[in-house]
Amino acid sequence: MISACALAFAAASFATDGKTTWNFDKDRVGTVPPGFARAAGGWRIAADPTAPSQPNVLAQRAKNTDRTLNLIQVAGTSYRNLDISVKIRVIEGKSWQGGGLVWRAVDAGNYYAALVNPLDNSIRLYRVANSWPTELVTGELKQVPGWHTLRIVMTEERMECYYDGKKYLDRRDATYGKAGTIGLWTRGDAETYFDDLTVLAR
Repeated sequence: MISACALAFAAASFATDGKTTWNFDKDRVGTVPPGFARAAGGWRIAADPTAPSQPNVLAQRAKNTDRTLNLIQVAGTSYRNLDISVKIRVIEGKSWQGGGLVWRAVDAGNYYAALVNPLDNSIRLYRVANSWPTELVTGELKQVPGWHTLRIVMTEERMECYYDGKKYLDRRDATYGKAGTIGLWTRGDAETYFDDLTVLAR
């Protein structure tokens, strides 16, 4: 018997060449996409005429405090070594902007994360424990408006971080060594659009 979670997961994604992609284009505007579990934040499907794949995106529009990690996970996913990417467009934010990827999540409070923040021209890797992020490494990144691609390749303890095809960060960490769920996040008042979340098991 197929579980309801598995059915939702299947309905929200498609696979090509071993990669699974969520493009949100068949999901209903104003809803949380099927198979996604919102932990914090105002996550909803939105229409966007600039979307890399038309017509929809997944939008985080909540304006929370700096301590809030706006997190949404893809329920039922389990990846250890992976190649994961997403397309991002900054909408607004006074304290924080941008957003990024989550992987090897044990639960809603413990995971690895990458974040692009154009307010300070940074790209960072984090270890999140008990819902609090600890910076592992940071790099300088000059961002221009529009859509951009954030990509993470995780192999055993090694994390490689790419932005628009260029490698910016390379770090090792062994805190979360087992397979876990994947997801997306922003911080605080960062309002961001996401499209074409893609993952490949390595």
